[in-house]
Amino acid sequence: MAFYEDRILPHLLHLACGNRVVEQQRAKVVPQASGRVLEVGMGSGLNLPYYDPGRVELVWGLEPSEGMRRKARANAARVPFELRWLELPGEEIPLEDDSADTVVITYTLCTIPDWQRALGQMRRVLKPGGQLLFCEHGSAPDAGVRRWQERINPVWRRLAGGCNLNRAIPQLITDTGFAIDRMDSGYLPKTPRFAGFNYWGAAYPR
Repeated sequence: MAFYEDRILPHLLHLACGNRVVEQQRAKVVPQASGRVLEVGMGSGLNLPYYDPGRVELVWGLEPSEGMRRKARANAARVPFELRWLELPGEEIPLEDDSADTVVITYTLCTIPDWQRALGQMRRVLKPGGQLLFCEHGSAPDAGVRRWQERINPVWRRLAGGCNLNRAIPQLITDTGFAIDRMDSGYLPKTPRFAGFNYWGAAYPR
């Protein structure tokens, strides 16, 4: 399993999270980031091309997987802003209070084991008036799709590095001290419905 998670899974996730439809979702959210940015779950660096270098001063890339950081080298080498890696999970953000202007999470909350603690850490490091930008897949609004998500989730989670299909993303965010300022949602085209319902938008610490 260690070989799978370090050598095989990073390639599979890079391909799955780098398809054209998902890239279009990233382009809706990431360019809104500004100032000193913390990206939680940077993965293979797929968001890096979408940051606006005229708005971004620094990006901290939090990513616990050595395999994913290795996969990110090509994207990281091309960025025109300062990038600092933080090699810890989302539950352990090694930054001081009120140190980030923006926190970015894309296809991350589905995987973090202790999402409540992780979101609490994100809220802690955000400056007053800072924003949490999110783009996540999660629980679908249709009962039939949700039933399939529940059935598939145990096997999916094991094969997809801990990814959960059925997390209620808006509720996770609001339950941990954030207020959602704006949000869109919908099924992504050309994506299986059980894995394709997305939420994207911005939230602020209450």
